[in-house]
Amino acid sequence: MDRLDALKLFIRIVEGGSFAAAAREIGVGQPAVSKQIASLERHLGAQLVRRTSRSMTLTETGQSVYEAALRIVGDFNELESSVGHGQLSPAGLIRVTVAPVFGRLYVVPHLPAFFSRYPHVSVDLSATERKVNLIEEGFDLSIRSGPLADSSMIARHLAASPVVVVATPEYFEKHGRPERPQDLDRHICVVFAPRREPRAWRFDNADGPGLHVPSGNFHTGDAEQIRAAVLAHMGLVQAPAWLFAAEIASGAVISVLADFAPAPLPIHAVHAAGRRLPSKTRVFIEFVSEILTADRGPAFVPDSL
Repeated sequence: MDRLDALKLFIRIVEGGSFAAAAREIGVGQPAVSKQIASLERHLGAQLVRRTSRSMTLTETGQSVYEAALRIVGDFNELESSVGHGQLSPAGLIRVTVAPVFGRLYVVPHLPAFFSRYPHVSVDLSATERKVNLIEEGFDLSIRSGPLADSSMIARHLAASPVVVVATPEYFEKHGRPERPQDLDRHICVVFAPRREPRAWRFDNADGPGLHVPSGNFHTGDAEQIRAAVLAHMGLVQAPAWLFAAEIASGAVISVLADFAPAPLPIHAVHAAGRRLPSKTRVFIEFVSEILTADRGPAFVPDSL
């Protein structure tokens, strides 16, 4: 086994969590895998992995070698793919996670233009509201809306979306408009409850309450259902403006309580640290950034980030 293959095997071991998992994945016996990693350790002159009967951990050197191996193998795979197509251009499959409605509204409709520009890149788009572990689940990139909590990831700021409270004109005609956050106690809300707990609405103006826990007879953890409920005149909702941008622009919904709005929600492209970003991923990030930058107005606002 040459050194590049040994590095590929080492990556499989780290990401699979064990020598046995890597052996099963490539269809060889575990002793053969152990022998190859021992040979790599001898060649490098350092221990890469600590093993016990129940666990495996990387040494400090092993972590450094793993991160370097990702860059080396990634560069080679990209070069191999590009040369195989007869040109040094972005090529290969990129696996991306995105919130379902955001993907439907702001990513999928623009993919024909992306594929026209980069015909050798393929996109596997996974629509999910949950926070995906990119490394464990084999994703290259995640498009996320809202504050980021995972400091182990690298994030590229793409845009920011105002936070709005909206309902249809028909709802306001029947129930009146709230003038202050306190008035929401007398209104019907469409309740976003992603884990069966209502998500509080935030307001930043000192004259209003900092939080409002919405109440209403419809709860859902699905943003598409939030849209459908509001457009069916079922109540008010607080949401990022991108969710209702077309309806705000057309007057199908009306935004209220703008003086009490919290800071806009950031939107990021997130990828794992320690990996050199392949050109296929880099151009996809740039393309999404172009989409959001061009779509100013109700959906997105310029900011300094």
